[in-house]
Amino acid sequence: MKKSLWLALGLSFAVLCGVARAQEQGQQKVKTGSRVEPDPSVLRDPALETDSKKNLKVAQHYFKLKKAYRAAVMRAEEIIAGNPTFTGIDEALYIAGMSHLRLSRKEGSQPPTLKPELHRDEARVYLSQLVNDHPESSFRKEAEKELAILGGPLPKTVSQ
Repeated sequence: MKKSLWLALGLSFAVLCGVARAQEQGQQKVKTGSRVEPDPSVLRDPALETDSKKNLKVAQHYFKLKKAYRAAVMRAEEIIAGNPTFTGIDEALYIAGMSHLRLSRKEGSQPPTLKPELHRDEARVYLSQLVNDHPESSFRKEAEKELAILGGPLPKTVSQ
């Protein structure tokens, strides 16, 4: 009885160690400055990714077809806040930035919610984050063009 109990405990411990080691090996590491962190692409939640894709489709619809920039901003900001490792985060940043910019110019089918200068400030934040954090993005060129008018990109910070 004691032998089988010890054997069961030993096997359980070995299985747990093996699972932990497999998980550790499955998470690739990325060096950021002096810290080593898990690669965000490995940590993506499939359900959250699917939800973010749906929200991006809705944001695209509001932005491109309806010219409803307040609604587009709300959807894009939901993605940015809730899923910063989303595969389409660069487009969400672009939609948020450009929607704020267009609201500052009183364009679109919805009235602005902020003063024009505050919408411009928000646009600059989102477009700067796009340019600083996603240099390979297809939206970068347009963002840089608009940032040149807004005074250039903001410097990259730890919170961005």
